[in-house]
Amino acid sequence: MKLQPLADRVVIKPLKAEAKTKGGIVLPDTAKEKPQEGQVIAVGKGKVLNSGTTQSPEVKIGDKVLYGKYSGTEFKIDDADEVLIMKEEEILAVVK
Repeated sequence: MKLQPLADRVVIKPLKAEAKTKGGIVLPDTAKEKPQEGQVIAVGKGKVLNSGTTQSPEVKIGDKVLYGKYSGTEFKIDDADEVLIMKEEEILAVVK
């Protein structure tokens, strides 16, 4: 799948939700938490500032990031994995 996000948008592939708790209890699909961690797979050119210059994005392809539970818009293209498209400012942190 080839997506090129525009401006300051980022395409993120969410990581799989945990199927077990730390205590070893297997969770059904209905009880799983929505993932809040993912990997950046595409980045736009950056945010255009009022001065007309473009601010480069802080994240890059391959970064592992944390985002809000209900951030972004989900897409499924060509029967591929689901991805999220969101503005860079919706990303909370980069996991090092």
